[in-house]
Amino acid sequence: MTPQRILLLSNSIQYGFGYLDHAEDEIREFLGEIRNVLFVPFAMHDRDGYAAKNRSRFATMGYHMESIHTAKDAAAAVQSAEAIFIGGGNTFRLLKALYDHDVLRGICQRVHAGIPYLGSSAGSVVACPTLKTTNDMPIVQPPSFNALGIISFQINPHYFDADPRSTHMGETRRQRLLEFVEENRKPVVGLREGAMLRFELGAVKLKGSASAVIFRSSGEPIEVMPGELLNI
Repeated sequence: MTPQRILLLSNSIQYGFGYLDHAEDEIREFLGEIRNVLFVPFAMHDRDGYAAKNRSRFATMGYHMESIHTAKDAAAAVQSAEAIFIGGGNTFRLLKALYDHDVLRGICQRVHAGIPYLGSSAGSVVACPTLKTTNDMPIVQPPSFNALGIISFQINPHYFDADPRSTHMGETRRQRLLEFVEENRKPVVGLREGAMLRFELGAVKLKGSASAVIFRSSGEPIEVMPGELLNI
């Protein structure tokens, strides 16, 4: 099997930067000589506006982008894609649309064949076996929680640590992810803002400017620093 090439961002907007600015160097290096990218805007309600925003941004990096939502045949667009980018938004909306357009299996096949897959936020979550570690509200109901499954573990994007000075008495993100691994054997990687995961040549490396936390069903959560390989 051809090694998968995957880059998963926690976020597309970083404080103090413009859209995808903090990830531009990583995206350029990841895509390499590829110049055509298929965009999947299904996580947003305004698909035209979302596609236009990304088409303009990728054009500044030298890439031509088409959006799957304007294709006459979504499945055929996936099969001919040189690279796929699934953007952020609401994960439930995104996954439902992937089912509605019958492109889940096609995307999986293409990624397994070696084309680059770029995901951000919701686009990173749907790369996982399920969407169970999303932060989003279920504003729509997909046929299943099962997602692309092109990676073997779960991701929780936008992960943040509780402020010890806060008077908020609700569950922290850490507590919620610990609950997940109590009931599920899949590990979870909590990606802080600015963090990203790159999968290549069978290895997973934490990239970007922030650390991450690995939650497992046994043992304490483990911190991973940028530049380290994930043992997961």
